[in-house]
Amino acid sequence: MEKHLLKDFELDPKNPSVEALQRWRSAVTLVKNRRRRFRMVADLDKRSQAEQIKQGIKEKIRIALYVQKAALQFIDAGNRVEYKPSEEAREAGFGIHPDDIASIVRSHDYKNLNNIGGVEAIARKLTVSVDGGVSEESINRRQQIYGVNRYTEKPSRTFLMFVWDAMQDLTLIILMVCAIVSIGVGIATEGWPKGTYDGVGIILSIFLVVIVTAVSDYKQSLQFRDLDKEKKKIFVQVIRDGKRQKISIYDIVVGDIVHLSTGDQVPADGIYISGYFLLIDESSLSGESEPVNANEEKPFLLSGTKVQDGQGVMLVTAVGMRTEWGKLMETLNEGGDDETPLQVKLNGVATIIGKIGLAFAVLTFLVLTIRFMVEKALNGEFGSWSSKDAMKLLDYFAIAVTIIVVAVPEGLPLAVTLSLAFAMKKLMNDRALVRHLSACETMGSASCICTDKTGTLTTNRMVVNKIWICDKATQMKGNETADELKTKISEGVVSILLQAIFQNTSAEVVKDKDGNNTTLGTPTESALLEFGLLFGADFDAQRRAYKILQVEPFNSVRKKMSVLVGLPDGGVQAFCKGASEIVLKMCDKIIDCNGEVVDLPEDRANNVSDVINGFASEALRTLCLAVKYIDETEGEINIPDSGYTLIAIVGIKDPVRPGVKEAVQTCLAAGITVRMVTGDNIHTAIAIAKECGILTEGGVAIEGPDFRDLSPEQMKDIIPRIQVMARSLPLDKHKLVTNLRNMFGEVVAVTGDGTNDAPALHEADIGLAMGIAGTEVAKEKADVVIMDDNFTTIINVAKWGRAVYINIQKFVQFQLTVNVVALIINFFSACITGSAPLTAVQLLWVNLIMDTLGALALATEPPNDGLLQRPPVGRGTSFITKPMWRNIIGQSIYQLIVLAILNFDGKRLLRISGSDATEVLNTLIFNSFVFCQVMSSNPGNSLFAIMQG
Repeated sequence: MEKHLLKDFELDPKNPSVEALQRWRSAVTLVKNRRRRFRMVADLDKRSQAEQIKQGIKEKIRIALYVQKAALQFIDAGNRVEYKPSEEAREAGFGIHPDDIASIVRSHDYKNLNNIGGVEAIARKLTVSVDGGVSEESINRRQQIYGVNRYTEKPSRTFLMFVWDAMQDLTLIILMVCAIVSIGVGIATEGWPKGTYDGVGIILSIFLVVIVTAVSDYKQSLQFRDLDKEKKKIFVQVIRDGKRQKISIYDIVVGDIVHLSTGDQVPADGIYISGYFLLIDESSLSGESEPVNANEEKPFLLSGTKVQDGQGVMLVTAVGMRTEWGKLMETLNEGGDDETPLQVKLNGVATIIGKIGLAFAVLTFLVLTIRFMVEKALNGEFGSWSSKDAMKLLDYFAIAVTIIVVAVPEGLPLAVTLSLAFAMKKLMNDRALVRHLSACETMGSASCICTDKTGTLTTNRMVVNKIWICDKATQMKGNETADELKTKISEGVVSILLQAIFQNTSAEVVKDKDGNNTTLGTPTESALLEFGLLFGADFDAQRRAYKILQVEPFNSVRKKMSVLVGLPDGGVQAFCKGASEIVLKMCDKIIDCNGEVVDLPEDRANNVSDVINGFASEALRTLCLAVKYIDETEGEINIPDSGYTLIAIVGIKDPVRPGVKEAVQTCLAAGITVRMVTGDNIHTAIAIAKECGILTEGGVAIEGPDFRDLSPEQMKDIIPRIQVMARSLPLDKHKLVTNLRNMFGEVVAVTGDGTNDAPALHEADIGLAMGIAGTEVAKEKADVVIMDDNFTTIINVAKWGRAVYINIQKFVQFQLTVNVVALIINFFSACITGSAPLTAVQLLWVNLIMDTLGALALATEPPNDGLLQRPPVGRGTSFITKPMWRNIIGQSIYQLIVLAILNFDGKRLLRISGSDATEVLNTLIFNSFVFCQVMSSNPGNSLFAIMQG
């Protein structure tokens, strides 16, 4: 019965909700009212009616009593949430289970945190002092109970795994089958060990290809692993045994008291203890660009996030795989690897050649067998068969296997691997870490790049670009401009400007190892501070001279920061800075061109608004600086919301990286469309896109919400013209990439740096993660890591990708010429004379040895600028072009004529006689064949030039 009651009233004994308790109280009130009505009816001697009502409410009264009893227990449980520790934790002296404390922070369960008693109670359960931190002797015990601060990573792949992967190539599998058949037929026809020579030769050549491929892939994985270890060397400051010390994030344990400051990474999940203006960038987890203020009301801090501003102290509650970041890494599934465009085309070429070879082999075997049977029938021997005849048929089968071996382009995997490995090594020198070898050639086929703005196209370092003060706008170009500005405005205005910058800031100036000044803070705060330092002012001296009485920190709601400052002479000033349109409304005075404070009427305010709009149209983020003198006789002093004097309007800009505009122009000339996808507002995005040369005439700039609302038909019409997408969400980026690939068949490259970019990076043909600003998840999903976060580096990747594609085309042209000639000469010779002049081992080693050297010459040729003046190779474009077919056919005809004359009339022309005449002639044919290949593989010949033309 009680179970049904709990279900009916939705009361959870562990966590009774307020709504459920309210429903219970309503039920009790209803029952009481009905009981009161029953008594009234009884008093009026209306027995029959009373009996009816009594029967109707009897069950409800009984239910209410059950509910009352249960609810009182639930209320007690709700007020005293008790988490029972595990037996192991209890024995170690801890009062809470690892999963319980981890879930409180991970689910932001503020209610249960308060019910437990807050951060102080959590600290007691973890047997840690907020002031003294954990004791060194308890470290091992804490790691045993609560875990270590490491994430479960995929086990490193062994060298044998790379060997196994290399053996999965279809070409090599066919060769393995041929080798086994060749050994079997060889032993049956020629005996041991002579009969094994051909098959063992094939196996040795397969071994060579597999080892070269596996070694290249394994070395590349080791290189990335070493780089990953170096990148994860992060240190934080903690209190242990009452002393502040610096330790690795891997040594963090549950209970540690961690000190956080601007630029630090939050090393584990935890609870805020104290701090000042602690601003957390959670974009790596949530994808939200707006930072979050951590305080007593929002005390939960998550691993992997970064301190954007301020300082704070946190209590670590979960480490490793129990953190939110750990759960994310655990649930992020590995996707299947799509084949690259070149792999698809090469597989297609290999399949066609394999089918042709198989057809020729079957046809050869049938022709020889039929010819043999016809001869026996004509000689009247068809009815008598001997072991010699069986060996003859096995010999024919060996010839057929030889033709298959000839047809398969066994040197192609080696050439592709050498080319990709060479490109990967060169790209590493160009600050691009290629995680997957195939990404080299995929980038060469890219027809579209969807790029971020901040940090990729721009430097991600804000600077003051322009200032409007005393009715004059000045373009800032360093110290010289600052000195010039000081001569244009009065000393008093300069002084109040510097006070507004130095006093009203959350950034700091510190000395680096070389003794130079370095600013710590948000990009905007740092830009203002660096601007103030251009005037030669002393930041520390200014801060010591004035006393900060009250601070109103910046947040996304107020969009301004204010501070109340006590002056050295005893006066009080208020400084305010923030979004121009907001601060301007708070001002009723302004400093004019003479440095005097004058009234700010509406018409003059409109002129200031025009200045602000003019700055914004130049892709500048505008801030207003204002000051107000406060009369101390007015009573209690608070930061005012009006009556300010406007000092200046500052235009801050994230400069475009040097070389980006030229790189974009190179992309456009190469037929690669560049699309900027950013979370910035549309005006800033358009201005930056125009400056970079991305937004061209006829191009479309669209906002994410508008893009989301488009129908499939509208998307099909507008997507090819989209060059800028502003105010975009991660799913907008993913949707754009998906449609570009599926709807238009484009080969898409995507740049990204956050965890929220992982879906788009995975969906794209090639994902480019930023090495500096990129998160672990983004790098894990990317194919290439751009180590310097520079767009120009992406162009180098595209250039090398195209070089790989062209180089492999060169090699394929050479390889097919070899195979076509060998296939045809062996086929016709077998059909006409009954034997093949070129054996399987001869052909295989010609291909492997000559192809290895050919690959080094053809497949490792460095790129040239001319490669980026041609359009990209599309998905549907044939890998073997018409000029390539012309060259292959022309070379093949020339070689076949030479070899056919030698094969069918060589003995007479060269006057070869004797018992070994056939062996001598075949040797001559083999050497002639080799010299023909040497001539056709010469990189200096004009054949490939014709192909390119």
